Amino acid sequence: MQPIHLENVQKNYFLDKVQVSALKGINLKIDAGEFTVIAGPSGSGKTTILNLIGCVDTASSGKVVVGGKETGSLTEKQLTDLRLHTIGFIFQSFNLIPVLNVIDNVEFPLLLQNKQSPKERRDQVMRFIDRVGLTQYAQHRPSELSGGQRQRVAIARALVTKPQIVLADEPTANLDSVTGQNIIDLMKEINATEKTTFLFSTHDHSIMNQARRIIRLLDGRIQE
Repeated sequence: MQPIHLENVQKNYFLDKVQVSALKGINLKIDAGEFTVIAGPSGSGKTTILNLIGCVDTASSGKVVVGGKETGSLTEKQLTDLRLHTIGFIFQSFNLIPVLNVIDNVEFPLLLQNKQSPKERRDQVMRFIDRVGLTQYAQHRPSELSGGQRQRVAIARALVTKPQIVLADEPTANLDSVTGQNIIDLMKEINATEKTTFLFSTHDHSIMNQARRIIRLLDGRIQE
């Protein structure tokens, strides 16, 4: 099954009274287990595509299918369930909960899923915190962490539910080259062992060099 399929997708925004076309007829199919990069200059539509696939925005026209479900026909509750059980999203802005420590931030989506015992949940959380190299910071709140550390918390939170699809918007933007490479290696390992589909929006050539496919965007259109 193709976990992601976009068919003739348009996305328009209004700035004041001027209509801006962010996406202009996007056709895109991503197969299960792909490790794919969307590349292009700022303003080309990369983040918009991720937001549509991640069900945090809706298309102006066309069809967006995620995990076998056409998102435009789903209720708000069904969209929430799709985000919770199928998608892991790594945002550029981290979106961590300021009053929660690292453990609680990473555990949050597992609590919402409510599938595991407290011990199973905590073991899984600590395993992923260790994999992103933050065990010694597990009790820290986001305000006590550097930008790179917060990015690693966000990455652990996105991966801890073992989602079918991981969407990553510039996941290494706040990381030094060594940490960035460690995170890419972790994602490659999860891609290989869990057959998780990864879709990145990035300028980072180290991710592009390891992608199986690069989709290049310019002015809201796919170039190649």
